Amino acid sequence: MVSDSELKVCVLGLGYIGLPTAAVIARTGAKVLGVDVHQSVVDTVNSGKVHIEEIDLDGLVSGVVARGSLRASLQVEEADVFVIAVPTPFGENHAPDIGYVLKAATNVAITLKAGDVVILESTSPVGTTEKVAELLAQLRPDLKIPGHCTGSADVAIAYCPERVLPGRILVELIDNDRVIGGITPRCARKALQFYRRFVRGACVTTTAKAAEMTKLTENAFRDVNIAFANELSLVAEKMGVDVWEVIRLANRHPRVNILSPGPGVGGHCIAVDPWFLVSAAPEQTPLIRTAREVNDGKTDYVIGHAAAMLESNPHAQVACLGLAFKANIDDFRESPALKVAAALAQRFGDRIQIVEPYADALPKAFDGTGAGLIDIDSAIESCGIFVVLVDHDVFKSVPLDERADKLVYDTRGIWPDQPRAVSGEPLRLAS
Repeated sequence: MVSDSELKVCVLGLGYIGLPTAAVIARTGAKVLGVDVHQSVVDTVNSGKVHIEEIDLDGLVSGVVARGSLRASLQVEEADVFVIAVPTPFGENHAPDIGYVLKAATNVAITLKAGDVVILESTSPVGTTEKVAELLAQLRPDLKIPGHCTGSADVAIAYCPERVLPGRILVELIDNDRVIGGITPRCARKALQFYRRFVRGACVTTTAKAAEMTKLTENAFRDVNIAFANELSLVAEKMGVDVWEVIRLANRHPRVNILSPGPGVGGHCIAVDPWFLVSAAPEQTPLIRTAREVNDGKTDYVIGHAAAMLESNPHAQVACLGLAFKANIDDFRESPALKVAAALAQRFGDRIQIVEPYADALPKAFDGTGAGLIDIDSAIESCGIFVVLVDHDVFKSVPLDERADKLVYDTRGIWPDQPRAVSGEPLRLAS
């Protein structure tokens, strides 16, 4: 493979993974082209700015764009390495949709040449990388594609999923171990050489299918464990017990590590990826399916519980704290907090006020509801009911004396000192 300064990389998809990945690669000195379907994203990146919230990303993008190491375009251009980082949503009946991946591969085929490396990073159903190879073989019969030729292939095709935490993406892109699965062992080695340019963590090679299933397994494992915590929270509430205290005490056991419950599970990974396993092997995945149903059901439960509070206190203004799927980020994808707040706004209209420090405007789900976007200080002054949906740091900083007179439904356990209604008593504000 060519030197860092001569390497040309094309990253398809400039979202929460693609843009940080492109910027980190550009920092090594490679010439990186980021491709996106949205002109606004292309224009933003080319101006040295970012369209997503991630710690230190703005400074990094500004620097690599100014040095000429990163630019953005609507069109794929010739490169040495192509990294596909586009969405993989699920469609009807939770069936995975790899249409964006295949469209990206189709665009790559136009400029693909002998010696290139194609890497899929999008979280995908098992077998997707092989489908990419099959598509490239159909579109470029002039090239020897791995898995569809005899002897040495002209190009390398591999799968390497991201495994980063929002808020720490730039650190974890470099420090975390990577699993690299090739269509052939030679493909895996070619991709390994590329990742070794910017990854300090261990890079382990395997088959493409094993790497694809590894990513799905990681997120399904998390989902199952969160489902246990969410189900436990419902049991504790029925029994009049503080679930946060129970978890804290249970976790003192040396071999117990219960996760934190919440209003459901969000994000484009844990809330989506387990369905890829269920879709591929429905009879073999009753536990994974049940975990998904428990976590989705927790969101419905929170909506019902919060609605009952509002009906019992018909004159109180309500602050829904947070819309993001997790703390201290601006990512609302598959967010249970957004689903809860939107459902309440659609039902209770202008009684609902949203506090989301990582949003400049309310999402479309609130159009026509009358709900407003306010800051935390305004919520403290004007709202009698708080529904805590996200554990942003700014919410944790509110002391007891500013919320002691509030009726609080804390789905995140951020205020353990908050006065709570006695089990069985109606949830009403003090007169």
